[in-house]
Amino acid sequence: MPRALSGYEQETIINFNKAEDTASIFTYEKTWQKHLERKLGLKPVMDNGFGGKEYEIEKKRIRPPRALVRLSAEARAELAKRMKGMPQKRVFPSKTTAATAKFDKKNKSRVETINQQLRTMKRRR
Repeated sequence: MPRALSGYEQETIINFNKAEDTASIFTYEKTWQKHLERKLGLKPVMDNGFGGKEYEIEKKRIRPPRALVRLSAEARAELAKRMKGMPQKRVFPSKTTAATAKFDKKNKSRVETINQQLRTMKRRR
């Protein structure tokens, strides 16, 4: 009877080399598996029976990680200026009031988050 793998043993491996045009992704992570299958339309080429699946994808579809963007004081000021000019609430026609209420709640929390970030930037100066 096989034992369950620990979280440390359930890894995700992305493997590719310079000579081949395909990359191999092996993962136990269910969210990655769903993304690869449903969003990207890939089929697993191997299932190890313990929850791990392997996929093949074109190497050019894999992007390297990006560095964090650090804004200068001038760039932050310009962003704050642009954000101030934006309307606080956009209104789109909707068929139902429930959908409108859901949109309003989502948009309000987004605006509050942006305003909070701008206040934090001002305090750091």
